[in-house]
Amino acid sequence: MSDTRTVTGGIPAQPGPSDEQVPGTPPRNDDSSGVIAGAGPVARPGERATVRLREGGEEEQARYAPEWLQLREPVDAAARAEDLLDPLRIRLADLPGRTGGLVVHDLGCGTGSMGRWLAPRLDGAQHWVLHDRDPYLLHFAAVASPRSAADGSRVSVETRRGDVARLTPDALTGASLVTASALLDVLTREEIEALAAACTGAGCPALLTLSVAGRVELTPSDPLDAEITEAFNAHQRRSGMLGPDAVTVACEAFSERGATVRVHPSPWRLGPEESALTAQWLRGWVGAAVEQRPELREPAERYLRERLAACEAGELQVVLHHSDLLALPRPAGGAS
Repeated sequence: MSDTRTVTGGIPAQPGPSDEQVPGTPPRNDDSSGVIAGAGPVARPGERATVRLREGGEEEQARYAPEWLQLREPVDAAARAEDLLDPLRIRLADLPGRTGGLVVHDLGCGTGSMGRWLAPRLDGAQHWVLHDRDPYLLHFAAVASPRSAADGSRVSVETRRGDVARLTPDALTGASLVTASALLDVLTREEIEALAAACTGAGCPALLTLSVAGRVELTPSDPLDAEITEAFNAHQRRSGMLGPDAVTVACEAFSERGATVRVHPSPWRLGPEESALTAQWLRGWVGAAVEQRPELREPAERYLRERLAACEAGELQVVLHHSDLLALPRPAGGAS
């Protein structure tokens, strides 16, 4: 597979995995079966080192509407753990070769929300490499990327299509940071191991945000809440994906390779002002639960109807738990 790059403002010729991929979220109206995942074998001879998703045809990869990603962006931004940024800033400030600016690889960038959140919070010149499977989303990400860092330094962008994760240390040569949002929970154990190996092998920090934790709190409560949650979590674990176990596995994978790992909660808090997002999320959440356990269909229809009515009336509040992870590997070359 060739790897076409596009600088900021251009229309990318090829895509990579979209971020913020919650099973059941609205797909684009093209072939959309399957769930995106990440990290696999090394590149074929002659291929440029890049981030690739697991092997499979285009029809295996879900496509996500930019409208969904835009709807959730403000809530994602409010949820991400700012407490992880100070230790990240300290590490980035100490990087060798920092005078040339930071190089940040954003895996499964979607419409680029991670870059819009993080780039203005970091000092110094930055070059963002946006990886996604979908050229439509890459175009959104490129044209809407931030142009300046926290201190006014320039931020530049290029896009790369990928099948995510044949991620190797070679693919991260020169990288200062790897980021991803809502990606870990759709990976398998092997793929997380590959991600950790690539980052630690390159001595590259990783900031991996908004991984589902498997816990949802709805107010007012309903007797079916726990059963829907359990079925949804099982749906997330299908086909070897880790779902709510992903952060624990990632902590182990990075720690075993000598990285210092920090985890911080990053819950969505949805109230009346987020009713549009809550309604979309409810449909996907309940739909995935019923897909996993078809015997829930009849009670789930009643449940969803009542939950959507409460949402529309401004009477429903939801706390959807996520975790953010920061992994700080030993610098490449063995320095402490």
